[in-house]
Amino acid sequence: MKCPFCSSVDTKVIDSRPTDDFSRIRRRRECIQCGKRFTTYETVETFPVVVIKKDGSRDIFNRDKLLNGLLRACEKRAVDFKTLDAAVDRIEQTIQNSMVREVRSDQIGELAMAELRDIDEVAYIRFASVYRRFKDIDGFLEELEKLKKSR
Repeated sequence: MKCPFCSSVDTKVIDSRPTDDFSRIRRRRECIQCGKRFTTYETVETFPVVVIKKDGSRDIFNRDKLLNGLLRACEKRAVDFKTLDAAVDRIEQTIQNSMVREVRSDQIGELAMAELRDIDEVAYIRFASVYRRFKDIDGFLEELEKLKKSR
């Protein structure tokens, strides 16, 4: 494994353990050359999923992109990183379990909104306002009403 600090490929594993959901192996590594430590994760290799965007272009599914979107929605909210990481894991697992090679971006958006609805309602509304591209206050109020009814 290449050291992210000095780019040396001479590293050693100090500690290995499964993540809380047992879907990945967390490895603490130490660079032999510079002595700095870093963490890597080992996952099961899955087939690539292609995301079909609204404009018709295609891109490989990127869990980090999804996680960053959820993090932005939860900015300054009392939501910890582990909760969002677990939500992204569930979304990714749902996509993988569907056994489709291509998924529309709006399907991923709906899965993300469903997760956020259960995690934090304010973050849900923030995400929905960007995802659904509210044009005016009426769209915003409509989404709030849906949220209130689902309680």
